[in-house]
Amino acid sequence: MKRFFFPLIAMALIYGAGCQSKSQPSSSADAKDSVTNSNEVAQTENQAAPIDTKNIKVADAKTILARPQVPILCYHQVRNWRSTDGAMGKDYTVEIQNFKDQMKMLSDSGYNTILPDQLYAYLNEGKPLPKKPIMLTFDDTVLDQYTVVNPTLKKYGYKAAYFIMTVSIGKKGKFVNYMSSEQIKQLSDEGNTIGSHTYDHKNFKKYTGKDWEEQLDKPTKKLEEITGKKMEYFAYPFGLWNKEGFPELKKRGFKMAFALADKRDENDPLMCVRRIIASGFWSPKTLHNNIVKSF
Repeated sequence: MKRFFFPLIAMALIYGAGCQSKSQPSSSADAKDSVTNSNEVAQTENQAAPIDTKNIKVADAKTILARPQVPILCYHQVRNWRSTDGAMGKDYTVEIQNFKDQMKMLSDSGYNTILPDQLYAYLNEGKPLPKKPIMLTFDDTVLDQYTVVNPTLKKYGYKAAYFIMTVSIGKKGKFVNYMSSEQIKQLSDEGNTIGSHTYDHKNFKKYTGKDWEEQLDKPTKKLEEITGKKMEYFAYPFGLWNKEGFPELKKRGFKMAFALADKRDENDPLMCVRRIIASGFWSPKTLHNNIVKSF
């Protein structure tokens, strides 16, 4: 089922959300987090090594579509629900303890994170991936992705892709705060992938004229200045795409673009890689069931 996300103007209304219907108390869990346990061992031996994609030969669509899909999860906010959060806000917000429990579930289940470069090499040339690969992606630049998500992922040796909306970098608001340039660079320096999520979340299907410069070129330049790395991956606002826009992405050097749960384009599947939103209403068990069912 396709899920939609309000544009930036409406984000303040959405950003009052969280996780499953009832989260576990955090006091004892936080105490546990400060203690090293068996799950904290970084799973580097199971993680795929960094990939140089410069010499990867792009495969034909039939070959790409024939490869088993890698589960890819899409997250937005990770914070506790507020009394003002509506159903959509809660759907897009995973509560803190639930998120920690979800990551523990993935680790206990033997999942190992991969990054877009590794997925690109696998889809095109069949490069090997670690056992039970999964990709974690985080949209919209929200600060809790740095303060809550990053430390949690480090416990399990996990890496992620963060898709940045540049209009919000460093902004503070009544309902939500956003990452600074320094925090984005740190995530990049620590081995995570930084990708583009446009300037201000405008619907990709409606781009004309100057939109390509405003929504793609300027954000790319800014993110490359921040990270010192080339931007090669893109996530569509609302998960909405049209194939007419694929050439615009390609000529700007984007190797893959990430959508949501729609069917992939039969002629250009790299430009509409599927993800599912990890709902705030899902327990770790429900999340696992949806991973298995969706991919």
